Amino acid sequence: MKKSTFLTTLAFALVMLLSVNVHAQKFSNLDKSPLDIAYYKTDRNAPPMVKVIYSRPQLNGRELSKLAPNGKVWRTGANEATEIKFYQDTNFGGKPVKAGTYSLFTIPGETEWTVILNKDLDVWGAYSYNEANDVVRVKAPVSKGDSVDAFSIAFSDGNMYLAWGTDRVNVSVSK
Repeated sequence: MKKSTFLTTLAFALVMLLSVNVHAQKFSNLDKSPLDIAYYKTDRNAPPMVKVIYSRPQLNGRELSKLAPNGKVWRTGANEATEIKFYQDTNFGGKPVKAGTYSLFTIPGETEWTVILNKDLDVWGAYSYNEANDVVRVKAPVSKGDSVDAFSIAFSDGNMYLAWGTDRVNVSVSK
C-alpha cells in the first residue's frame, strides 16, 4: 500500500471515529425522573426480602404539595406507578402481605401518609388507580428532615423510608 493511500485511509478512519463519538454523546431525550431500584436484605449475605422499582422526580424549586398533593392518590414517584416485590410473605407496616409484586401508591398528608399496596401492575401514574384492588393500606406518620430534591426510597433497620422535600415517611418491613 502506498504511503499516501495509507495516510488518507488513516485520516478518514480518525474523522469517522471522532464524528461517531461526538454524536454518541448527545442524549437529548434523557428522562428527567431517572429509574432507580431499592433492595432490602436483612444482612449482606441474605437473599433480598423486598425490591422497589421507581422513578425519581426532582423538586427543582417546585413545591412538593403541587407534585404530590395532600389527600390525593400519588404514584409514589414519576412515570409508571412504583412497583414493589416481596420475595416472601412479609409483614408490611404491621399487616401481612403475601409474596408477590404490587404497585405502591401513597396518599400524602400534612401529618400522616397512607401507603397502599395494590394489585394493578404496569399502570401509568395513578390515573387508573382502583381502590377496589388495594391489598393493604398502612398509615405512616410524617417526620421532617433536611430537604431532599430527588424523591428517594431506601431501606434500613427493618424500615422502608420515603423522602422528598423535607417530608420523611417510614413503614416497618419484617418476616
